[in-house]
Amino acid sequence: MSNKKNSKGNFLSRKQFELLIVCITTGFIIGYSYNQAKDNKMSSPLNSQLFAQEDSYREELIEQQERNKELAEESNRLQEKIREYEKKFASNENEYEQLVEEAEDLRLLLGNLTGEGKGIRVTLQDGEYDPTSVNPNDYIVHESHVFKVLNELKISGAQAITINGQRLMANSFIQCNGPVITVDGKQHPAPFVIEAVGDSATLSASLNLKGGVINQLLNENIVVTVEENQKLIMSKVKVES
Repeated sequence: MSNKKNSKGNFLSRKQFELLIVCITTGFIIGYSYNQAKDNKMSSPLNSQLFAQEDSYREELIEQQERNKELAEESNRLQEKIREYEKKFASNENEYEQLVEEAEDLRLLLGNLTGEGKGIRVTLQDGEYDPTSVNPNDYIVHESHVFKVLNELKISGAQAITINGQRLMANSFIQCNGPVITVDGKQHPAPFVIEAVGDSATLSASLNLKGGVINQLLNENIVVTVEENQKLIMSKVKVES
């Protein structure tokens, strides 16, 4: 009688133990599933941010390709204009001096002549690091910022332009690559110093228009300094044979 009682007690203990194992296993599965769902939820915004950044880079590449196409077309147009002027020299002596001056301005813009005279110096620097910003591109100088300054200077009558001492041509290729920009295959680190020969007052006033280029750059966290009446000398572009 005593042996049967012990056997029954052992049997109940074993069932309870098995039930305990099942409960522990179920709890582990539920906990693991919860953590997985939580991790997936946390990683979703990061994936969305990465996809958005990839789309942004793709759009910038397309925009840069379009810009390079426009620059090439502009260079061809200017070269053709020079040839037209030269043809007119022989047939119209009355316009000779004016045409010579315009042709010289075009050659300066193309980098075929040494640029010398008073002008303006614009320096673009990365903004101060903001630990609250999730995107470091929010305070880094990009080629779009450089193009804004270059376009405004050209519109305002700049005769010759350099970036960090490198002379620009009408079809110069400018591309951003992280903290540096590439100008015609040559890399330049920040800060980016843009110099332009021309009327200092006109160039400066154009950049400082209300809501103009300077205001736009400051709103995009770019540090900008402008120096007028600078004595500038720019070597002509050396064409490789």
